[in-house]
Amino acid sequence: MVKEEIQWANPGALGLAGFGFNTMLLQIHNIGLIEGTLPLIFGFFWGGVAQVIAGIIDGRRGDTFGLTAFTSYGLFWIGLSLAFLLEWTGVVELDSAGLAWTFIFWGIFTAFMTIGTFKMSRMHVFVFSTLTLLFFLLAAHFFDAIPAIVPGIEGLICGAAAAYGSAAVVLQSKYGRWVLPIGSY
Repeated sequence: MVKEEIQWANPGALGLAGFGFNTMLLQIHNIGLIEGTLPLIFGFFWGGVAQVIAGIIDGRRGDTFGLTAFTSYGLFWIGLSLAFLLEWTGVVELDSAGLAWTFIFWGIFTAFMTIGTFKMSRMHVFVFSTLTLLFFLLAAHFFDAIPAIVPGIEGLICGAAAAYGSAAVVLQSKYGRWVLPIGSY
């Protein structure tokens, strides 16, 4: 009897959508176009839980990079959302220096992950390069060196690139070719 192997779908579409759209939503908040908690509520679920699921599927498919990236960034969104929820409820007080140093370490993590994207596609390189820059700009903002609009605008570019990548993966799976080019190497 031949055992049929289960074929997993490409979780990149889900992970990039969760990351991209939540990044844009939070940056629209940072720019000051919306107020309130909605970006982080969606960040917890779509940015957080959805990316963790995508990471686990990538791990099941044997993709160490995807496992590490999606699971880590999903947990980033869950942690960030939980931190702000706890602050809003008065349980903890977030300090700017703590946030800045957190973003520095996420920037370092993202910088070495960016090196791995040079074996993937130009879209991946662009998303990870702009995310690295975004983390360092957010750190500069929380150190009071630059206004929030600077990382906000750059984050919109990063998030839009990830959303584009998600659309490209979805359309490629349906049409069997790259309808939206990603600059494959």
